[in-house]
Amino acid sequence: MNSETTPLPHDAGAAAGDASSSASVRVASSGPFPLRSPAGGAPLDDVAETELGALATIVARARAAQVAWAEVPIRERAELVARVKKRLLARAEEIATLVHRECGKPIEEAALAEVLPNADLIDYWTRSIEELLDDSPVALDPLAYPGKVGRIQRDPRGVVALITPWNYPVAIPLRTIVPALLAGNAVVFKPSEVTPRSGALVTSLFDGLLPDGVLAVAQGGSDLGAALVGAGVDLVVFTGSVATGKKIAVACAERLIPTSLELGGKDSAIVLGDCDLERAARGVLWGAFTNAGQNCASIERVYVEQAIADRFIARVVELTGQLRAGVDVGVMTTARQAELVRHQLEAAVEGGAEILAGGAPEEGSLAFPPTVLKVEREDTPLLREETFGPVLPVIVVKDAEEAIARTNASRFALTTSLWTRGYERAHALARRLRSGVVTINNHGFTGALPAAPWTGAGDSGYGVTSSPHALAELTRPRFLLEDRSRAKSELWWYPYTPALRTVAFAMARARGGAAWFGRISALVELVAALARRLLGR
Repeated sequence: MNSETTPLPHDAGAAAGDASSSASVRVASSGPFPLRSPAGGAPLDDVAETELGALATIVARARAAQVAWAEVPIRERAELVARVKKRLLARAEEIATLVHRECGKPIEEAALAEVLPNADLIDYWTRSIEELLDDSPVALDPLAYPGKVGRIQRDPRGVVALITPWNYPVAIPLRTIVPALLAGNAVVFKPSEVTPRSGALVTSLFDGLLPDGVLAVAQGGSDLGAALVGAGVDLVVFTGSVATGKKIAVACAERLIPTSLELGGKDSAIVLGDCDLERAARGVLWGAFTNAGQNCASIERVYVEQAIADRFIARVVELTGQLRAGVDVGVMTTARQAELVRHQLEAAVEGGAEILAGGAPEEGSLAFPPTVLKVEREDTPLLREETFGPVLPVIVVKDAEEAIARTNASRFALTTSLWTRGYERAHALARRLRSGVVTINNHGFTGALPAAPWTGAGDSGYGVTSSPHALAELTRPRFLLEDRSRAKSELWWYPYTPALRTVAFAMARARGGAAWFGRISALVELVAALARRLLGR
């Protein structure tokens, strides 16, 4: 997600529990937080900025609170977190309006992307967490390991540092906060300094439900994000730009802290000649322009087969012209991102690309119109770098083979969509894609499915959001072995004797290190050697 490129986390968050005393925060009338809405320029409320010096106290409180929280039975934790759903839905209009004011996206889009899917998220995790955290048995050979029983437990990591971007300031943090808390972790959450008010609202949904310190919010800029990574946490979960993600990965590696990174995307749509052209055109349009293209899963490349290219492009251009500014497509959130998109578009045009709809707005404007262009050259930033804006490059290809090769040539590998009526063929093509998520005849929305893993490869990062696979990061496996044997000694314990050596090599032959007749003789030798071993020889 290209929500920033500054030193450490420019995508960040709010303050902690009761850490809002004058010793820990100060009211910011300027500094890292925007003071006016990108949607119309109306003033935004002041935000309390967390002092760097307060971070150690916040993390220490989280660590102490986590120990007690992890002792709360899982069912009780789930019952407490489940109450957040009602609060979320009751405040739906408030949440959508705030997200609109801070991000500039249409209120309808905010409600559909930031509120309703999170109700499903809470339902999924609170109903399934007990089963997902159940101990799992480990099968042990009763002959080799007599009297022994083993099982795997899922223990919480401890204190999770969560650093999130501004493009989905409610949905993205809740996808980690909810399962992290249910797994018994404490969370110190730093939302983006672009959307600090939405970050504060997220944590307010849990007010009064959790012990003090279990969920803390730290508000600030990149310096606070860097300090949080180095504050002695047990896991860092980051969503943001590739540049910042790499710096976080290095910082965590130096401290041997596990990290989960969801970074950029350069998602492609592959439109095949046998597709439902109307559905493909409408689906690609939405996948490219929803949230003004400010989505790591935005369609930023379309590879369309030559046989239908003219008709597909004409329909996409026609539909783009029907989009209403400020109603269907909102403004861009930051001037910095709008300028980056402008530069990529201008470079593509200088390289021969043809604008078919839209085009760059006046310099300084956040109202970037949905733009479609036909591109032939791949060696342009518009096709190589994440754009994170409402620009849709269309590239005509000979066939699906060329489309797959071009898609996989990118250093990003988050999601890809295939548009075709041939489902069997689509499944075969999907297996050849590097992308962590592949959709057939749809795009992008699967990030809202709590049971489906969201993951990528290459510069799209690593780690998993959503689904039981996310627990691999939010918990750590603990193996517990219980020995019920009444024997006074184990076969492999001291003393090491000639009989023990014979046992070892006879077992190797008996288990497959010799032909079948050699195995029979090895078994005879093994029985005799075991008898001598029992006599201490």
